[in-house]
Amino acid sequence: MDKIKILIIEDENYDIYRIKKTLKPFENLIIIKDVVSNGKDAINLIYQNKNAYDICIMDYQIAGGLMGEELIKKMKELDPLMQIIVVTKMTINLTDYSFANRLMRAGAFWYCTKYPVDIEDYIYQPTDFILSLLNAYEKRRLELEKLESNKKLSKNIQDLLSSKPIIGESEKIKELKNLILKCSQSSAPVLIFGASGVGKELVALHIHYSSSRKFETFMPINCGSIPNELVESELFGYEKGAFTGAVKEKKGLFEQADGGTIFLDEIGDLPLSAQVKLLRFLQEGEIEKIGRSQKIKINARIIAATNKNLQEEISAKKFREDLFYRLSVFPVYVPSMKERKEDIPILFDYFLNSFALENNLPVPKIEDEAMRIFIEYEWRGNVRELRNVANRILFLQKNIITKEIAQKALNFLNYNFLSENKTEEDILSKFANFKEIIPLKDFEMSLRKKYFEYVRSNSSSDAEAAKKLGLAPPNFHRMLKELGLK
Repeated sequence: MDKIKILIIEDENYDIYRIKKTLKPFENLIIIKDVVSNGKDAINLIYQNKNAYDICIMDYQIAGGLMGEELIKKMKELDPLMQIIVVTKMTINLTDYSFANRLMRAGAFWYCTKYPVDIEDYIYQPTDFILSLLNAYEKRRLELEKLESNKKLSKNIQDLLSSKPIIGESEKIKELKNLILKCSQSSAPVLIFGASGVGKELVALHIHYSSSRKFETFMPINCGSIPNELVESELFGYEKGAFTGAVKEKKGLFEQADGGTIFLDEIGDLPLSAQVKLLRFLQEGEIEKIGRSQKIKINARIIAATNKNLQEEISAKKFREDLFYRLSVFPVYVPSMKERKEDIPILFDYFLNSFALENNLPVPKIEDEAMRIFIEYEWRGNVRELRNVANRILFLQKNIITKEIAQKALNFLNYNFLSENKTEEDILSKFANFKEIIPLKDFEMSLRKKYFEYVRSNSSSDAEAAKKLGLAPPNFHRMLKELGLK
């Protein structure tokens, strides 16, 4: 282990001698780097030598005016990780919690009283004094490790947010970004609403990773993908023996997200029985686990999202009004594409460049007439549909996107791929990863993925898309994950 580097602030030579005498048997572990007699000199040294000292041993009352809690605070401002041990000859009752609290709040690690002057060799009981130094050094080491770890996590988080940006320069998007910033500075519930495909989960992700909870779990839960009879056990868990088949305890998703953020997508699909438990959690910070009489305290932030009109759901007795008001402390509206048409060229540019880089393909140029078609298009599937169309454009393998190609990309199910004198081999080469022959199962997976993308982009919700495909919601969401679309 590296030697523990000490700064001493003491204005009496006799007490400096006693500190050195106390530390001498441990000189293989502890080195006194500097000794100063007043607070101002200490501040200058720390300022000029950043991170040079592990521990400061300081007298509480010293000459020069800068002393006590004021000196501790100034030193911690310059070096937050330096540990400070206070020694004093003031007559202090060791049970004087007021004095101790003032020191700890100022930033001190520990304090002790000096031995009387007739004890010549030691500043304080040697064993306790050395143990306090070792403990202080260990605390600094752990805080340094945590700081380095947080730096790495912060970089990972910035990389994540950079890879999932909110694209656009319209006034609507600028307002949305400002609102995300405000939401991230609080732990109050957020209700995100807007049409299908506008990017509600992306907004929730940005709120979480811009908040003080960013190092904790972000738990996305699609309320429409869990069968009604399993919602409560999935969200809140159950105890062993709570019901037939409960052979062991199960932690619910709320427990797993303790300390972090829970994102409840499609909140309008949550059954009324689960809505009651969610309301209790929002009111009390507690969950009721199936088969457990005692409630469990959970510290998690709730962000919910919906593309439904919850006021209509309340009128239809499908959604609790009190839950609606609890969830919508911060209402966040995500605009549709028709409300931010000026962002369409920016979005196309971003997605085309991303997909081209991913597939090692040149970025096609979009002619003005083609872009006008995209700008005037309805975009019922919003950003999700636009993203799919951008991907489809690359699939068409054209260097220049004309008005005709834009129309084909927007209406690809009616596009006759055997037109323009193309042979079946040409078409298969397009599907098969751009002229690479791939296994049949991979070809089927590629085709299925494109069809799922199309159905989702032309549906108001994933629940509607599942219905169109004739799939139960849980199976639909499982297949989305298998296709890499979720």
